[in-house]
Amino acid sequence: MRVLVTGGAGYIGSHAVRELLDRGHTVTVVDNLSTGHRKAVDPRARFIHTATSNFDVLTQTFKTLGIQAVLHFAANIEVAESVGNPRKYYQNNFTNTLHLLHAMQETGVKKIIFSSTAAVYGEPQYTPIHELHPRLPVNPYGRSKHMTEMMIEDFSAAYGINYAVLRYFNVAGAHPDGSLGEDHYPESHLIPRILQAATTSAMEVKVFGNDYPTPDGTCVRDYIHVMDLIDAHIIALESLDHQPRQVYNLGSEKGFSVREIITACETVTGARLAVKEEPRREGDPAILVASSERIRRKLGWKRKYPSIEEIVRHAWIWRKKNPRGYQDSTAEMSSVRPAGL
Repeated sequence: MRVLVTGGAGYIGSHAVRELLDRGHTVTVVDNLSTGHRKAVDPRARFIHTATSNFDVLTQTFKTLGIQAVLHFAANIEVAESVGNPRKYYQNNFTNTLHLLHAMQETGVKKIIFSSTAAVYGEPQYTPIHELHPRLPVNPYGRSKHMTEMMIEDFSAAYGINYAVLRYFNVAGAHPDGSLGEDHYPESHLIPRILQAATTSAMEVKVFGNDYPTPDGTCVRDYIHVMDLIDAHIIALESLDHQPRQVYNLGSEKGFSVREIITACETVTGARLAVKEEPRREGDPAILVASSERIRRKLGWKRKYPSIEEIVRHAWIWRKKNPRGYQDSTAEMSSVRPAGL
């Protein structure tokens, strides 16, 4: 299949590009490199340096390359930033997806896999959360994704676009060989922040709240290995012909507390981490755990890396091989194909 991957230079997108290519698909990446890294893009993929707001380039790409499907990862994802700068989130996450869907409609591209989030659920009414849980997002990030989900549903009904909406909980880990990994700046995700602390004696790990109604008093979250996440995307993509409208949660169905994650990181790295306890953060639920029963039952998805220690170990391999992430690369802006293809 000829697949366009938006945000293919990002953490999850770059892993998707590699796996699609390894499974025999032809891949084109669209990324403006605002948060992604050129070096993360597999050299076998065609790369176009542009944003999903560029309707003309998208339509030209779809027509010229005969694109058959889209994996849509391009988005801003920081909850706190979305509260302070909602315009950015509604523009990039919602409006730019409208341009993408319009280009698909104009050129007859009928398949899309959408990277969504557990943030569409808001405060959980029960756990584990299944796909029929009410969508009541509590911040602009979650609302921008919720709005986009509804827009995709409407485009599907009106124009016959087949879709799978995949709602993530906490994605972690790295490619097992250490060639791809997570490199955000600033880093806000727990496991890479802990691993940064393990390599820098001056850093400490902050724990926000120790009095939650959980076994050890810290928040419990659901973690999934990035490679298992990508496997679910490709299975969903390949099923769209016979299951045209799909919504799935992607998680492990087993939560881990912040303290358990710290312990796993200490076990893998051999480091003794400095921990600083802070007050609770407003809006942090005690427990967020997914039910992924639907995708297991309907598509036969099965996680290859269920162990939290293995998830951490792969992230640690990446961190040790690339202590400065991708920033030392001289290839960040090289080999960029012109928009004219």
